[in-house]
This record gives sequence, structure tokens and C-alpha cells, in this order.
Amino acid sequence: MQFFASLFVGKPLFILVVAAFFLLGYLGLWFSGSRTFRSTRPLLIASIAWGLYAAWEWLVQIKTPEANIRADLLVIWPFLAILSLWALFRAFR
Repeated sequence: MQFFASLFVGKPLFILVVAAFFLLGYLGLWFSGSRTFRSTRPLLIASIAWGLYAAWEWLVQIKTPEANIRADLLVIWPFLAILSLWALFRAFR
């Protein structure tokens, strides 16, 4: 858990990189023609969710840079983990 905290807490650009990878996966599968919109849509949803998390992290960093106890991450990280695994499973099964 410490590894994820060092990567993502207070670093919205790293979070945007994850969102960009999901978006690139979506676009790659969509334009290859081998997949349908139904099977690639979860990657787009995951990309949007990671982008929203980047915006949230940026907002927290701007408004309360001294925040050292982040209870919001107890909800955000499990949600993103489940959503990301679901998106990868649906896209590449």
C-alpha cells in the first residue's frame, strides 16, 4: 500500500498517465476493428474514472496541501482497483 501511496498521493500527473494508458488501450482496440464498442467501453470508463481521480487529487493538493490523513482514499482506491480490473478483464478476455 505504501508503494501506491508514493506513486499516486499528491501526484496528479502520475494518475493522468494511468488514465492515458487506459485511453490508449481503448483507442487501440477500437481502431483495430477487432473489438466492438461494447467490449472496449469499460476501458473508456476506467480512463474517465482515473481522469476524475487526477482532478480530485489536484484539487486536494491545491485546497489542502497539508492534509496528511486522507480518508477519501479508503473509498477511491478500492473503487479504482475494482473498476480497472473489470475493465481489463472485459477488454482482453
